[in-house]
Amino acid sequence: MKDYSKYFTGPSLKDAKHRGKDKVHHIDDAYEVPTDMIGIGKGQKYFIQTYGCQANERDSETLAGILETLGYDATDEIKDAQVVLLNTCAIRENAEEKVFGKIGYLKKLKRTNPNIIFGICGCMAQEEVVIKRILEKHHQVDMIFGTHNIHRLPILLKQAMLEKEMVLEVWSKEGDVIENLPSHRVHPYKAWVNIMYGCNKFCTYCIVPYTRGKERSRLSKEILEEVVSLKNEGYQEITLLGQNVNSYGKDFDNNYNFASLLEDVAKTGIPRIRFTTSHPWDFTDDMIDTIAQYGNIMPAIHLPVQSGNSEVLKRMGRRYSREQYLDLFDRIKKRIPDCTITTDIIVGFPGETDEQFEDTLSLYEHCEYDLAYTFIYSPRDGTPAAAMEDDIDIHTKEQRLYRLNDLVNEKAHMQNQKYLHQIVEVLVEGVSKKDDDMLTGYTAHQKLVNFKGNKEHIGRIVPVRIIEAKTWALKGEEIE
Repeated sequence: MKDYSKYFTGPSLKDAKHRGKDKVHHIDDAYEVPTDMIGIGKGQKYFIQTYGCQANERDSETLAGILETLGYDATDEIKDAQVVLLNTCAIRENAEEKVFGKIGYLKKLKRTNPNIIFGICGCMAQEEVVIKRILEKHHQVDMIFGTHNIHRLPILLKQAMLEKEMVLEVWSKEGDVIENLPSHRVHPYKAWVNIMYGCNKFCTYCIVPYTRGKERSRLSKEILEEVVSLKNEGYQEITLLGQNVNSYGKDFDNNYNFASLLEDVAKTGIPRIRFTTSHPWDFTDDMIDTIAQYGNIMPAIHLPVQSGNSEVLKRMGRRYSREQYLDLFDRIKKRIPDCTITTDIIVGFPGETDEQFEDTLSLYEHCEYDLAYTFIYSPRDGTPAAAMEDDIDIHTKEQRLYRLNDLVNEKAHMQNQKYLHQIVEVLVEGVSKKDDDMLTGYTAHQKLVNFKGNKEHIGRIVPVRIIEAKTWALKGEEIE
C-alpha cells in the first residue's frame, strides 16, 4: 500500500478535543487569490453538493463565492463541472455513507473527464477514519480540506491543478475568525449570518466539537454590519447561526452576550430575525425577555431535548435534567405564550430502558412540540458514547422511533389546527414546486404555507388566510 504519511497533515480527534486558551484573532485580510489563479475558471463551471446542517449550507455559500471570484460559474449538472466539491456532514453514519456513495459515482465520472478537480471538505474531512478510508480506497479524490481553512481554497485548488499527488490540508486545531470572505447567497430574501463557530459542550454522542473546534465568537460590529448590509440589499429575514448560539460572547472579556446581540440585531429594523441552534443549558431569562420584547424576533425556538429521562441525559452529557428542561420550557411559554417550540430527540441511546423511553414520550406529551427531528442513535467513532455498550437491538430502536413519530405527527397536526381560519403573515419565497398555481412561504412561527396569491409579491411579507391545516403544512389564500 502506498505511504501517504509524508504529506498527511491531519486530522487528529485527540488534538481537536483540546481546548486551549490561545487568543483567537479576528482577521480581515486572510483571504487571498494567487495572481495566476485570477480568472482561472473563466468559461468553466463548478458543482457543490452540501450535506448536513445550516453551518454547512453557509460554508457552501462561501465556497461558491470563492469559486466565482476565480471566474467559475455554477451548474446544477455535475457532469458539466470542472470543479466538484462535496461539503460533508459527520453527524450520523448514514450521512457519511451517502457521501461515499457519491465518491464512488465520481470515480466513473473521472474516467470520462480526467481533468475534473474533485474535492472533499466539511466535517467528514476532520475525521481520521474517514481520511484513512479515502487515502486507501478513493484515489480519484484530488483534494481534501476541513472546516477551518475554507479561505485557502484558491491555494489548495492551485496545488490540485499542478500536483499529481492528492492535496490534503486539514487543521485539527481551529483557526482564527476570518472575515470578508466572498459569498454567493443561495436565497434572495433569507440569509444565514454566522455569529460564532465551534462548540464546547462535548455531548458524549456528538462529533461536532471535534470537527468544528472550540467556540469562537465573531465581533458584534462585524455581525451588525453584515445584517445592515443584508437589510439594505432587500433581505427580509436573517437567521443567526452557530453550533450553540446561546454561548455567543463567552469568549469575550466583557458582558456582551447573546441577549445583547439579539437586541442590537433587532434594532437594525430588519423585518425578521431567527436563530439556531440553542442549547437549553445556556438559555437565559434575558434571552426570553428580549425575544418577547421585539416584534421582529420571530417567536419560534428550536430547543433540542434529546431525551426525556434525566439519567439518559446525564450519560449524553447534556448538563441539564428533565426537570430543568421542563422548567425552561414552561418559562418560555409563560413569557411568550404563542411561541413555536421544536426539538431534537435520539432514541436507543446506549443503556436506554423501556421505562426511560416512556419518560421521553411523557415529556413530549407535556411539551406538545410543533415539530421534532427524531433519530435512532448512531455511534460516532472517537466520541465517548462510541465506547459505551450499544445494548439495544435494532428492532427495539425502530419500534421506539415508530412510537415517537406517531406522537410527533399527532401533535404537529394538533398545533397546526390552531391556525385554521386565522390570518398570518407569510414571507413569500416563490412558486410551489408541486403546483405552479400556488405560492409558498413561511409564517413568523415557521409554519410552511402553500397559498393562492400574487406572484409579483414574491420576496414580500403578505397576509394570508389559512383555509386548511395539515400535519406538515398549511394551505391558504392571500388577502388582497
